[in-house]
Amino acid sequence: MTQTELIILNFTEIRRRSIKLWDALPKSCYYWRPDENAMSTIEMIRHVLGADYGWNIIINQGDMTNYKSPWENRPFVSVNDEIKFAKPYREIFLQSVSQLSDLQLRETEIIHPGNGEKKNLGEYLLRIGYHESVHAGQFLSYLRAMKIDRPEIWD
Repeated sequence: MTQTELIILNFTEIRRRSIKLWDALPKSCYYWRPDENAMSTIEMIRHVLGADYGWNIIINQGDMTNYKSPWENRPFVSVNDEIKFAKPYREIFLQSVSQLSDLQLRETEIIHPGNGEKKNLGEYLLRIGYHESVHAGQFLSYLRAMKIDRPEIWD
């Protein structure tokens, strides 16, 4: 298995588990948030799904100066609708990752536009997986706070 295949496997497993969590959310709780400064549940889902579009631009060293999300002004309908809308962006992102060589993973330098930090591409990709995993943990705590049964994500 190549390095990119392992990274994609990791991304796929993280997303599979995220979707299990999101599917446990009743529609009546889409706008729940633990406090006024936190993202609502549906905003967090959109944040995670929408990130693939931006990650793809970043790893391909595109210009983020005039970044515009495809989700901008799009109404929230349902978790399933969000996942369906995100699917083509996810596929494009994973396709970009699959085409990377070991040399590119080691030697390509990525500068994250949000904080200006420099990372090599391989490390940056691993941090992308970590980003979604952190939000999965947040989402678990949201479900707990709402007293919603949390799905088993370890199977």
